[in-house]
Amino acid sequence: MKYALFLGCTIPIRGQNYEISARKVAEALGMEFVDIEEFGCCGFPVKSTDAKATTLLAARNLAFASREGLEICTLCNACTAVLSGAAKKLDNDEKLRNIINEELKEIGLEYKPGVKVRHFSRILFEDFGPEIISKTVKADMSDFSFSIHYGCHYLRPHDMYDGFDNPENPVTVEKLTEATGARVQDYKGKLECCGGAILGVDQDIALRMAGKKLGNVTSNNVDALITICPFCTIMYEDNQKKIEEVLEKEFNLPVLYYPQVLGLAMGIDPKELGFRLNKVKTKDLLQKFEDANPPETSGSNEPVTQEAIQ
Repeated sequence: MKYALFLGCTIPIRGQNYEISARKVAEALGMEFVDIEEFGCCGFPVKSTDAKATTLLAARNLAFASREGLEICTLCNACTAVLSGAAKKLDNDEKLRNIINEELKEIGLEYKPGVKVRHFSRILFEDFGPEIISKTVKADMSDFSFSIHYGCHYLRPHDMYDGFDNPENPVTVEKLTEATGARVQDYKGKLECCGGAILGVDQDIALRMAGKKLGNVTSNNVDALITICPFCTIMYEDNQKKIEEVLEKEFNLPVLYYPQVLGLAMGIDPKELGFRLNKVKTKDLLQKFEDANPPETSGSNEPVTQEAIQ
């Protein structure tokens, strides 16, 4: 259970709480993350302007993972899409592979077919599953209600992900969340884009797109919105104050990465899950958690054991 952890560009700068919580949860589950220092940009920023450059950037990362004989575990939806797409193209197009490998040869690398790329949430669902995840739960999460935002690239294009989940009616992150003991609340427009794709082109439209979804989510009085993509989180959390100004409406909706929720359920201290780095403060949410799990009566502080996972 060893994976090359691919952080991409956004997480180390603006989503450290995602990385922190993912590492803690992975450690508790017995997963080993290997850090490949040479990893760089996946290529997504230039995808719309230079297809070859995008493929070359992705292939460089894939080649480093191949050299170590490791599957890549991604945290970002866009990184997942670009790396997965490049791997499929290079595996099935020998001519393209030869062209790319000629470029890679200059830095002593070669892309060899067969590099596997999966999002962390997919790994949790496929390699563990809700049933095993539920066995790791130490805390009472039954009073919590969450809504889920998948993001555009987690399941699309569908054939690129070998038919994993249903892009028109996804359920995997809901099931992973329900495995913690919490409830999941559906909402109107769940599959709509966060707006991040056009933030640099038309900020007003992007903010209004995100604001529409925040309005739909908060109308259900959930405790937080759960995300699995750093840039979607930037839209809903980092830009939440801007959205409130544009729409003249207050949301004050915490936005949590899924590993933060799972980590809480596992009994991992919130400080070790990066909650202090959340932009929309989670004081009330964590107080609610503490009230439901007082230390003197709860086993929530007990570490997850490998016996529980088996």
